[in-house]
Amino acid sequence: MPVILAAVLLIVQVALWFHGRQVAEAAAREGARVARASPFDSGAWQDAATGKATDIVRTIGPRLLREATATTSEREPDERFVTVTGNAVQVIPLLPELAFTITATAGGPVECFRPDNGGGDCR
Repeated sequence: MPVILAAVLLIVQVALWFHGRQVAEAAAREGARVARASPFDSGAWQDAATGKATDIVRTIGPRLLREATATTSEREPDERFVTVTGNAVQVIPLLPELAFTITATAGGPVECFRPDNGGGDCR
């Protein structure tokens, strides 16, 4: 019986980790969408992107991804990324040193619309 109970708890832990990962990926994706849609001259894209990612975590799964934080970064002058990090729920609270940290990153190039005549610069 202890082996079966341990196996069931392990399956539940993996399912909670997987679902927490899905929440982190969704939040990072939505934050990156806001970051990529903001114009180059917008200085507030970081706050808008982290705010959107944090709102998504709170909406979808505040209990599935504990202590979630969102950070932004620029890898190239025209690429923006959002990273969401948090801890998965633990089924067995007796092992606090066994933390399941989840990290998800999403991003890409900033959206830039130019007129048909080929002129214009996004910056």
